[in-house]
Amino acid sequence: MNDPRSRIIVALDVAGREAALAAVERLSGHVGYFKIGLELFTREGPRLVEEIRDRREKIFLDLKLHDIPNTVAGAVRSVCKLGIDMVTVHASGGAAMLSAACREAQASDSPPLVLAVTALTSLSEEDMHRFGVNGTMEQWVERFARTAYNAGIRGLVASAREISMLRSKFDPDLQLIIPGIRPAGTGTQDQFRTATPYDAIKAGANYLVIGRPIMQAPDPVAAADAVTGEIARALQE
Repeated sequence: MNDPRSRIIVALDVAGREAALAAVERLSGHVGYFKIGLELFTREGPRLVEEIRDRREKIFLDLKLHDIPNTVAGAVRSVCKLGIDMVTVHASGGAAMLSAACREAQASDSPPLVLAVTALTSLSEEDMHRFGVNGTMEQWVERFARTAYNAGIRGLVASAREISMLRSKFDPDLQLIIPGIRPAGTGTQDQFRTATPYDAIKAGANYLVIGRPIMQAPDPVAAADAVTGEIARALQE
């Protein structure tokens, strides 16, 4: 974690295998992890995960698993065989599901970090209230985070706006993975709760998930290196 590049998780939000492998080839050594999400995984399947792993790259498999405990346990058992480094489940799946995911991960030969997704960064408080949830977004995230932590989860996906709250209420061993990162001067697209790389790391983030600002930049390597610079500045200060 001393290398600022290791904190960058680049989202491979591309159409298919060839584009994904080209991005991995180009960005290798400039970022810490490559994130494979639902769209790419459902198109290309486990084979792509194995190809990227065979290049000795770290993989964040972002499937946001959410089902009954037995089904999620089986899914985690399967993805662990792919040699991934991180995998996501939805915190809203409940304590039994989260515990089942943790048990299966720990039983594997090389346990990945299981991450609980608290509230999607595309959600606003207005959305939350439409669901019938009272209170603030921070309170909602805290409830999910507490459930996940008590179930054995030691990694959370949350927005930058919740970092300070989570750091104040949980042990330092909790890993915070923050999506919705937008370098200074870029648009927010469909994200509501965003932050710059500098601000997120300064607040206490461990890892930053960045997709379009890197992948759709005229020069993705230069964009990734600029993010590294922001992270380095935050760490030095």
